[in-house]
Amino acid sequence: MAELFTGISQIRYEGPASKNPLAFKFYDAERTVFGKPMREHLPFAMAWWHNLCNAGKDMFGDATADKSFGSKSGTMEHAKAKVDAGFEFMQKVGIRFFCFHDVDLVPEAEDINETNRRLDEITDYMLEKMKSTGIQCLWGTANMFSNPRFMNGAGSSNSAEVFCFAAAQVKKALELTVKLGGRGYVFWGGREGYETLLNTDMKFEQENIARLMRMAVNYGRSIGFKGDFYIEPKPKEPMKHQYDYDAATAIGFLRANGLDKEFKLNIEANHATLAGHTFQHDLRVSRINGMLGSIDANQGDLLLGWDTDEFPFDVYEATMCMYEVLKSGGLTGGFNFDAKTRRPSYTYEDMFEAFILGMDTFALGLIKAAALIEDGRVDAFTAERYASYKEGIGARIASGEATLEECAAKAAAAKAPALPGSGRQEYLESVVNSVLFS
Repeated sequence: MAELFTGISQIRYEGPASKNPLAFKFYDAERTVFGKPMREHLPFAMAWWHNLCNAGKDMFGDATADKSFGSKSGTMEHAKAKVDAGFEFMQKVGIRFFCFHDVDLVPEAEDINETNRRLDEITDYMLEKMKSTGIQCLWGTANMFSNPRFMNGAGSSNSAEVFCFAAAQVKKALELTVKLGGRGYVFWGGREGYETLLNTDMKFEQENIARLMRMAVNYGRSIGFKGDFYIEPKPKEPMKHQYDYDAATAIGFLRANGLDKEFKLNIEANHATLAGHTFQHDLRVSRINGMLGSIDANQGDLLLGWDTDEFPFDVYEATMCMYEVLKSGGLTGGFNFDAKTRRPSYTYEDMFEAFILGMDTFALGLIKAAALIEDGRVDAFTAERYASYKEGIGARIASGEATLEECAAKAAAAKAPALPGSGRQEYLESVVNSVLFS
């Protein structure tokens, strides 16, 4: 196979002083943080759909980047060319994992049986590359939102025929994930929602989504899939209202349908902010519920109301992300760069520089999150803020022993409570700044 990315060699760590655009400034794979090398804290993955498929086309303009990789689009030759390009790219940038949708890998045929044959062929080819490079599959999923048949969703569709087609796609995508050794399988309900309640049976649709997920769990376990299933929350776009709105909503759905023992969450930064939360908020909700599984590492533009999937450059946000990940003890999944270069950034060099940016951002976030935890002031302040629950009536409340009458009697004896201690938000923000910029 001829080298595609000529003139670009293996990306190396050169340190913060480096001015080389094709070198890492902060991502030092072997640097030890909290007893583990950085590469173990940060199992980065390439999103097949963005890096190898997205050519910059948007609703207002045609593609700007050439992602043909020397072959004709829509052919199996192109599918194999993307495999060659992807593995060369991952080797050169030091990415150890990839994620995929089924129809990222091959052009979808009119007949699902032919699509599946093509998927078998391409994954045989991918396995050869995986064995020779050591690169692994992080997770797989099925694209059940692009084709017009999914205009009303997949599991939530009003058509039983469409539901069955979605089930067939999930079945095959699970088989491919097992074949490629994937750590997880993701449900991103890109159209699992509604446009108007005037024509929607919300209860039935949500129950049907749960039925599809239950079928997937049963089949996946029957064929030897031992990884986690994930839900990836998103509030809107393409549907006006999606059922997996945010982390709390997704967790509630899983518990209501008895799926919480099999599923964790794959949290995407851009989706959290579209839901009106910070990235850290949805990570914290997932962590405290024991359901933080994997992360889509990107960011959105807060001035725009849609999913821009930018490569992450906000070190403050990455630091607070890694604070949650370290507190969680790490991820069962990894950090998938569900991100694309901006439309005017159309060269191969831009692809490499984008991944360098993202990997450096999260590496610096890891370093600073570890420093913030070691500094201890934020954790110590938070613990002290709830000190009134360590003794007396507070301890009885926290243990579940106190009664309503007992609390009321305490209030009556005190006549009026003193103001709670100051939250000192500005002080804590200054602590974070001092750790980030010291």
